Amino acid sequence: MSGNIFGAIRAASALVMERAGSVRIDDDGLAALAEDLSRMPPPPPELDPGHHHVDGVPSTLAFVLTLNAINFGSGYFPFLSKRPGLSGYLTIATNLKERFQSRGPWSADDLVALGAHHCAAVLGQDLAVPEVAELMGLFATALNDFGHFVTERHGGRFEGVVESAAGSAAALVDELATIPFYRDVVRYDDIEVPFYKRAQITAADLSVTFEGRGYGGFRDIDQLTIFADNLVPHVLRRKGVLVYTDDLARRIDAGELIPAGSPEEVEIRAGAVHAVERCVSSLRNRGAAIAARQIDHLLWGCGQRPEMKAHPRHRTRTTFY
Repeated sequence: MSGNIFGAIRAASALVMERAGSVRIDDDGLAALAEDLSRMPPPPPELDPGHHHVDGVPSTLAFVLTLNAINFGSGYFPFLSKRPGLSGYLTIATNLKERFQSRGPWSADDLVALGAHHCAAVLGQDLAVPEVAELMGLFATALNDFGHFVTERHGGRFEGVVESAAGSAAALVDELATIPFYRDVVRYDDIEVPFYKRAQITAADLSVTFEGRGYGGFRDIDQLTIFADNLVPHVLRRKGVLVYTDDLARRIDAGELIPAGSPEEVEIRAGAVHAVERCVSSLRNRGAAIAARQIDHLLWGCGQRPEMKAHPRHRTRTTFY
């Protein structure tokens, strides 16, 4: 699919929203968001050294790829033991950073041998909590699979993962999508809907980490869509851009799990993708040079604010986000 992969994501999300029964995009809310963004262009994403490991190219590259191999589990995050003031993601990133700083990166062979108890020890989690034990098991599987991928397809070299993409974010997404937990494609009626959240954000993280050069140099980086998860849709809902049916809103507000791959969950993710694409189009028509990934970065940051965290977001237990 490679060169067409981002177009396929956009087209499928648009088609889902034509048929959606539980989620809609409010035109007035979208116009207000575009107006806000036109006055306050999102800053370029910056690496956060407080929570991410930076120590020479090989080690830094291994960190970015290893962290993204376990960049999921938001549906389990309410049960994680979190560091004071940090989200679930930042807790995991910080603990992994400290492991890399104290003992260096895991090799591909190391990743293949990891178990849930190793993940729990490194990430500061308690396997006595059933939901945490389930997530640590998924993390171990993800790291095992990634280790096999690096060993079997790239000779054990993390560098080979990126080199094989030859400067194309689309090719990197295609390559990572051969790993089961990255294969973020669902069915909606008769539509195959790709999102590839984690594969896309891997390219974005590499671009930020290496400042768009070397292992972060992708000529098509601005073709990325947003990284459809449960935070950006939440921010769009709070801003009045995404509107849910009363029943779906009630279930989310009550903390009920929204099943992975259910029509409602697909509509939430597709709604976020399509809403941001419409916003990008509106801003570009005004002459703004902006990409979906930049809006994602701004909305993700907005989602860290107390007024956003005061309201429940949808929770789905999945390996895709």
